Amino acid sequence: MQLNGILLVDKPPNMTSHDVVDVLRKATGIRRIGHTGTLDPLATGLLVMCIGQATRLSQYLSGLDKAYEGAMRLGLTSSSHDLGGEMVAEVPVDPEMTLERIQAACDAFTGDIQQVPPMVSAVKIGGKRLYKLARAGQEIERPSRPVTIREFTVTRWNPPDADLRVQCTSGAYVRTLCHDVGQSLGCGALLARLRRIRVGRFSLEDAAPLDVLDTPEAVYLRLLPMGEALDLPAVIVDKAREQMLREGTAISGAALEGGCPVQSGMVQVKNRQGGLVALAVASPTAAGARIQPKCVFAP
Repeated sequence: MQLNGILLVDKPPNMTSHDVVDVLRKATGIRRIGHTGTLDPLATGLLVMCIGQATRLSQYLSGLDKAYEGAMRLGLTSSSHDLGGEMVAEVPVDPEMTLERIQAACDAFTGDIQQVPPMVSAVKIGGKRLYKLARAGQEIERPSRPVTIREFTVTRWNPPDADLRVQCTSGAYVRTLCHDVGQSLGCGALLARLRRIRVGRFSLEDAAPLDVLDTPEAVYLRLLPMGEALDLPAVIVDKAREQMLREGTAISGAALEGGCPVQSGMVQVKNRQGGLVALAVASPTAAGARIQPKCVFAP
């Protein structure tokens, strides 16, 4: 039984993403397991895990867009921008606060924005994790970084909580969005609940609860093949060209059945059975695309 593939896990609360890795390592006996983007311990929802050879795909999956559902609690401000941090301020919420007013504040943080990561985060500055500096009582200047907030919608206002739906690029902090909205409203706010429902084209609906992934067989039944993981143009090769690629030899796209779908850029190379052979770079030549393998997978 070969455990090489993508595993969609519904992370429970009060666990780090690395805790999930440890659980799966114990269940499968496999060390080569990683995730493609962390979830905070208090958050739940979709973790995209890479197992076995699929760990080599993680760099191509870590930058995918994310979607969340959650709740923002007005009137509170914390050091971590969520309920897990030290409460630093409590301000009464305007009894006349409306959903429309909160939505208008959220709208100011949609689109392409600059976001300052919270001190309690895994971002590295000067080679040190911010959360480690925060634990030592330090607070340092953090440079802002560009993120895109594609959706920041208030779906319900049930004081003091506003239910949210957020779609954003990788690296955006929903808890910081909540903090910034609270500052603009003048009463403060923090993230009270967060559940990740989508990563790229992967959906929480297809994820398994962690507690059912307790044996190698249970994990195997849930694995997505590596050939279904990436949203890249696909090149299909026969046995002879598969072997050439495995040996690191470039091949001509013009000689393939159906040719090469692109003249330049990354492609995934599959055999006729749908197995992922390699990730490669196509480049234009006078005779058509040249396909040079960059990352080759064992059969």
